[in-house]
Amino acid sequence: MGTRTADETEATSGAETPGTPEATGTGAETGGAAGGKDEQETAAAVTEEGAEPEEGAEPGEEGPSGVGQGAGALVSAALGLVSLSGSWIGTVAGAREQLVGQLRTSTSASVATQIKEVYGDAWHTTALWGGLFALAALVVGVVVLARPAFGAPGRVQAPWTRSAAWAGVVLGVVGLLLAVLKYTDALLGLPSA
Repeated sequence: MGTRTADETEATSGAETPGTPEATGTGAETGGAAGGKDEQETAAAVTEEGAEPEEGAEPGEEGPSGVGQGAGALVSAALGLVSLSGSWIGTVAGAREQLVGQLRTSTSASVATQIKEVYGDAWHTTALWGGLFALAALVVGVVVLARPAFGAPGRVQAPWTRSAAWAGVVLGVVGLLLAVLKYTDALLGLPSA
């Protein structure tokens, strides 16, 4: 550590002189124990007086903990699951569209028109909301995966965070694909009248 106290200097010079009690037998053991105690006190004094902190670190400042990235990864995966299984808002919007179709369609309208207005628009609305949730899952997952590139260099993202974010991205892509197929009637299209 560069600085020595007077006790350390005396202990060192006394141990080097032959014929002194510290240089032989039991005295050396006690001198070594006392010297170890002095070194600890000196080290504590140096750190209290002004030991230099590591480069780039400021006192009391830590790097980001990664909690936000973990939460984002879990939100991405949850949004992906919601896009596949359906959401409350999508169900309500579909039911509303079905009610509007029933109110706008007269009883004398053709069967094809009634099917399209009552059921087709509701189906498309549900698919649209599923696609929005899938798109949100995809965007959040990609942001979580791309975040370390713009963060602190050398900071490694937790493996579970990356796994959950990838799950959100994959579920978002699958949900978006299914929503497009449902909306365009390529998957489970309306029956023809």
